Amino acid sequence: MNCWKSINLDKQYGFRWINLISILIGIMTFIVLYIPFSMYHQGAKINDSVFIIFFVAIICLPTIHSFMHILPLIILNRKIKVKSQRKIGLPPIFTFYTNSHLRKKTYILTAISPTMFITIPGIIASFLFPSIYVYFLLATSLNIGISFIDFLSIRHILSAPKNAYVENGDEGFDILLKAE
Repeated sequence: MNCWKSINLDKQYGFRWINLISILIGIMTFIVLYIPFSMYHQGAKINDSVFIIFFVAIICLPTIHSFMHILPLIILNRKIKVKSQRKIGLPPIFTFYTNSHLRKKTYILTAISPTMFITIPGIIASFLFPSIYVYFLLATSLNIGISFIDFLSIRHILSAPKNAYVENGDEGFDILLKAE
């Protein structure tokens, strides 16, 4: 395998810039989603009794988001090594390493899976539960903000050749091509 491109998003864009854009995207997503949903749920009374559950869900969202990256690999029966990083008082965040390289399509699937498994159900739940739709919208918006870095990596991977492979590393990922 030959390395076509090594990508370290923190080094390329900067950790602060990525976090700033993620926060702005999360806020803008909430604003854009809240307006139509508030018109759809006119007169619905917001139930404050689920705030504690919402608060716990928000604290656990980064953990759930990171696990959703691993879920497609488990479903595809890939051998993976899972590493967890834990900060004091917070749930762990998982990263994964595979024994073999991932195909481009598989890596894109793992990158987009939190959006499919958290964001889409969150939007559907916002329609179905008018008394707590605001909480679902907040969690969904936060997940979209967290997903910004996933979409950045997808953007880089889409520019790679069709037969490319991706390898996860400690400081980013490498796009590989088979040597001929």
